[in-house]
Amino acid sequence: MKLTIYQVDAFTDQLFGGNPAAICPFDAWLPTEKMQQIALENNLSETAFIVPEKDGYYIRWFTPAIEVDLCGHATLATAHALYAEMNYKGDAIKFYSKSGLLTVQKSGDLYTMNFPTDVLKKVPIPEEIVAGLGVTPSEVYKGKDDYLAIFDNQKTIEHFSPNFSQLGKLPARGVITSAKGETVDFVSRCFFPAAGIDEDPVTGSAHTTMTPYWSKVLNKTKLSALQLSARGGVLRCEHLGNRVNISGNAVTYLKGEIYV
Repeated sequence: MKLTIYQVDAFTDQLFGGNPAAICPFDAWLPTEKMQQIALENNLSETAFIVPEKDGYYIRWFTPAIEVDLCGHATLATAHALYAEMNYKGDAIKFYSKSGLLTVQKSGDLYTMNFPTDVLKKVPIPEEIVAGLGVTPSEVYKGKDDYLAIFDNQKTIEHFSPNFSQLGKLPARGVITSAKGETVDFVSRCFFPAAGIDEDPVTGSAHTTMTPYWSKVLNKTKLSALQLSARGGVLRCEHLGNRVNISGNAVTYLKGEIYV
């Protein structure tokens, strides 16, 4: 069987920046095991698979190791592939998913995703986070999938040299680290070794967790963000109560064919 595949750099306007994701459009689903094998072969932090459904698409996301319930950068990358490569003409794209209905709207070169807001609960600081990062956060919250560890300044976030085996012991997908930014509202780095991703270059879903936190701390609903990975990522976020808008650019890297 021959299938089309795209690779898109998300949350950047330049090739080789942001977070790369693969996108595989199908007419009908392959077995889950086969999609997991494709994601492992791609060896990117996420591969998105879509199938037409209702007035949009059903979307699923796989890391090299597991299927996840929500992925921002691969959703943005999929929207870009649909608009830029597959001649999609609608004002917005509806994606049905394990996390409910997600929408992506295009305005010029900017894509805006509307996602459900994460719900945070303050928790005692896990020993694995301190051991894994070598620094004690000022506070820690637990969201649906991840821990959010808050630090006092951007420099601390920049200088982490994580012990991924320690972070992989956390009873969660991973840990989001964040601090107030020097030139933007907030910065972050995200570590998901339990999901097969030591450090994710840019994590859209993590901003459903950070946006409500920083919106409350900074007393503003529209925020700018940087993810401080080696590739880097630029995001615009807006807190809308139980929903959050996350915006960014994307660039096509390749279009090809796979044989399965």
